[in-house]
Amino acid sequence: MKVCIAEKPSVAREIAQILGAKTKKDGYFEGNGYQVTWTFGHLCTLKEPHEYLPEWKQWSLAYLPMMPPRFGIRVIANDGYEKQFRIIEGLVKNAEMVINCGDAGQEGELIQRWVLQKAQCSCPIFRLWISSLTEEAIREGFEKLHTNAEFQSLYEAGLSRAIGDWLLGMNATRLFTLKYGKNKSVLSIGRVQTPTLALIVNRQLEILNFKPEPYWELKTIYRNTTFSAAKGKFTSQEEGQEFLETVRNSPFTVTNVTTKKGNEAPLRLFDLTSLQVECNKKFSFSADETLKLIQSLYEKKVTTYPRVDTTFLSDDIYPKVPGTLRGLKDYEELTAPVLAAKIPKSKKVFDNSKVTDHHAIIPTGVHPNNLTNDERKVFDLVARRFIAAFYPDCKISTTTVNGEVDKVEFKVNGKQILDPGWRVVFAKDKPDEKEESEKKDEDDDNILPAFEIGESGPHEPTLGEKWTQPPKPYTEATLLRAMETAGKQVDDDELRDALKENGIGRPSTRAAIIETLFKRNYIRKEKKNLVATPTGIDLIGVIDVELLKSVELTGLWEKKLREIEKGSFEARQFIDELKAMVTDVVNQVKYDTSHRSVSVEAPALEEPKETKAPKEKKERAPRKKKEPTEPKPEAAKPAAPTAPAVTSQPEICPLCGKGTIIKGKTAYGCSEWKNGCTYRRPFEEGEK
Repeated sequence: MKVCIAEKPSVAREIAQILGAKTKKDGYFEGNGYQVTWTFGHLCTLKEPHEYLPEWKQWSLAYLPMMPPRFGIRVIANDGYEKQFRIIEGLVKNAEMVINCGDAGQEGELIQRWVLQKAQCSCPIFRLWISSLTEEAIREGFEKLHTNAEFQSLYEAGLSRAIGDWLLGMNATRLFTLKYGKNKSVLSIGRVQTPTLALIVNRQLEILNFKPEPYWELKTIYRNTTFSAAKGKFTSQEEGQEFLETVRNSPFTVTNVTTKKGNEAPLRLFDLTSLQVECNKKFSFSADETLKLIQSLYEKKVTTYPRVDTTFLSDDIYPKVPGTLRGLKDYEELTAPVLAAKIPKSKKVFDNSKVTDHHAIIPTGVHPNNLTNDERKVFDLVARRFIAAFYPDCKISTTTVNGEVDKVEFKVNGKQILDPGWRVVFAKDKPDEKEESEKKDEDDDNILPAFEIGESGPHEPTLGEKWTQPPKPYTEATLLRAMETAGKQVDDDELRDALKENGIGRPSTRAAIIETLFKRNYIRKEKKNLVATPTGIDLIGVIDVELLKSVELTGLWEKKLREIEKGSFEARQFIDELKAMVTDVVNQVKYDTSHRSVSVEAPALEEPKETKAPKEKKERAPRKKKEPTEPKPEAAKPAAPTAPAVTSQPEICPLCGKGTIIKGKTAYGCSEWKNGCTYRRPFEEGEK
């Protein structure tokens, strides 16, 4: 009997139907020489500290660092999980071969390998590797099964990541909790979580400590067009006033007009991060919400595998494009022009060298039925981005007009769309009022009247006072980009691709990292902005070990994990380096004599209660066969008992009466700084 193991019941059911395994058993389907069973995501995990040494159950600085000589795995303590594992174990013992049908990614590989190791599987193992759950893709995948050995480096990368997270998380969390945690409250430290929090805290402190400074801009209106002085900003009003007086009584003369024609290529296809960014901007969906929605679309067979970090397609997808476009029945008006001619094969879309395990997120061509409103929004983004990729470039004309008033130079830029090309696919998108007003402020979006060199006439000069603005707080969209590019602000797609190697986290885990920060009460959301809580600010403040909170240094570890996946770096070396780093961190913090502390506030929301996996209900005739229910994730248990956190009432700002007092680098300030509150209080006064 051939045993197939999927990652969840719904996928197992689809595979079983296609393979002809239609008889429902307890925990699996059977038929046609196959038994198709499933996990519920992770059934196994790394052992807890006390399972290596009993004394490690006690939280004590004396036992740190904890370094197991060999890591072991265990089945998660949950009745439903344990029952399902026993079913898998029994099937595997009698199998002639096992087919790993887990999620086709690093985490999916790890989940299945651990289960098979724990079940002591001794028969040959093969791998189903597919990018969509359509019947065609599944059948094609079973015709081209891979050997288990082909994915060994993928497994080693996943294992190294899990061990690295255990080493740093277990040791650093206990270390900082025992050293700095007030009221015995747990201070959670993570390999990716803490640098991500540091990004938010550092940006917030920059804003809090920002001192606005005035500057002046000289502009003039000629023929209903606003020209800006080429000199730029004036740092003193007197200097600006001098230039204003110089140009006030002289005519404006056009000195040069240059027009350049250019092309704008279609937008890149979506990877997971760019889809999360777009959904946050357009619909205010959180990264986690977007991941759940695109995962659901994948399971409904209408989009391809979502947990990807490439925006390219492999060459073998090209012949399938016409069929996929024809399947987009709701977009026939847009697909018809593409299907009417030979579909272009651009290197900006198809590039095997930019595709590893999976290609970009695209529609499968299956007509979407029974989608929720939010799912339809996400599908529409993916579908339009895919269609637009095969449209011609948008042709634009960029005009620069230079002028002069009594030797004072002025300039204006304007852009005109000559042929919209791919932009017609997005013609339905209307910017909101805020976006519209922002566009009006951008000179290069102006459509200019026709100017001739040498023309001259009256104008209306003005000197406007402005103030420097602090950096903007992170939103989930900008934070995801910062995680992807190791904290660097990058707009260029090609440069961003180069920085992805050093990004922190993986596309599939970044949403979970952000959610963890919310659950730990380290950050909160104010409208779209992410704001660090006093606990989050204090925690980053007590961490003197740069490696724990540096995005750049954490990015280097991520790069090594990617190299392990490619087979160009040894997993053993990664673990040894991480052990040495953890040992250094423990020694450095253990002997800190600063007596600092972090007071942990109670989270705004209750921690989820532990849930048991629901028991599968037996089939009742003559009802239609019911899909097995997937158990809810087991709530995270604290590694050791902790005293309840003391909830302190936040101090209301005495200036605005709206915000609460938060701690900065040099002073206390108001959480309403973004809305203009300027309250500051030196530490000395606050601490008295």
